[in-house]
Amino acid sequence: MRRFNLLLAGILAVLSASCGHRTQGTEDRPTVKIDTVLSADEQTSLQFPGRVKAAQDISLAFRVSGTILRMHVNDGSYVRKGQLLAELDPTDYQIQLDAAEAEYQRVKAEAGRVMALYKENVTTPDANDKAVYGLKQITAKYNHAKDQLEYTRLYAPFNGYVQKRLFDSHETLAAGMPVVSMISEGKPEVEINLPAAEYIRREQFTSYHCTFDIYSGQQYSLNLISVTPKANANQLYTMRLQLERTGRQPLPSPGMNTMVTIERTENGQRNLSVPTGAVLHEKGNTSVFLYNSSTQTIHRCSVTMTRLLSDGRCLVTSDEIKPGALVVASGVHHVKDGEKVEPLLPASETNVGGLL
Repeated sequence: MRRFNLLLAGILAVLSASCGHRTQGTEDRPTVKIDTVLSADEQTSLQFPGRVKAAQDISLAFRVSGTILRMHVNDGSYVRKGQLLAELDPTDYQIQLDAAEAEYQRVKAEAGRVMALYKENVTTPDANDKAVYGLKQITAKYNHAKDQLEYTRLYAPFNGYVQKRLFDSHETLAAGMPVVSMISEGKPEVEINLPAAEYIRREQFTSYHCTFDIYSGQQYSLNLISVTPKANANQLYTMRLQLERTGRQPLPSPGMNTMVTIERTENGQRNLSVPTGAVLHEKGNTSVFLYNSSTQTIHRCSVTMTRLLSDGRCLVTSDEIKPGALVVASGVHHVKDGEKVEPLLPASETNVGGLL
């Protein structure tokens, strides 16, 4: 009986030590979720809504005030450069010109006599100077009167279409009030707004194209014109792109909505997709923990975060990480560099609940 008690006590001691060892080992290894690093080189396209605009879209106005004598165009009219669009009643300006011309002829004749006498040393230098300056003054006044009369006619500055006629004949208006709005013909433009995060990386943009819902299957190339260096009230930067069409592609009209796609590079670095929870932000640095399956340890690796994706992942770049590597997908604030962990791999689609 005594031997049996000793044997039983020994077995219990061994079992207790074994359980204690297992418990301690489990506690030393935190369980973490592991996920795979994916290549995201195909995710370097950006898309922004845009709108088609005419290459030139302007409002035209008279430089003088008056009453409209005649409007020569209607809404939608096609006009050529230099074509007369509208004219004011020139009566008052013609009277001013006639008066200025008469005074100009008188002063010119008097100045001519004084300057001729001065050459013969008959008059004084002071009289000659007054004649010269007087002639310059009346010449400027006469030219101004001619310009004022010319400004009563409004001409098209380029080939294009009348978008809207804002006044009718016999209406009186002040100088500078828009009379006709015009859009140019030819290649239209596309305008989009860039957020600041993409504006600072605009040097990485390589190509542009756009599509329209109403033109199914059509893709239009775009050429960059400019990007405004100052943000608007919504902290967006306006980008202008010229639309190019090939063959028999239909020409989009100003005002149409479009979707612009921008292709870009990442300065030669590989784009990688990792779960958002895998990224650790600490003391101004960004990093992830790589998992080594052979040693079951994790290694901290610095990354540069590019942007968030819509599927719960984010884009990062790193010279040390390759697609297919394993990273800690959550709980990164509770693990340490070089620590051993217990991996919690994603559940198999054919083993729901982990029952097999």
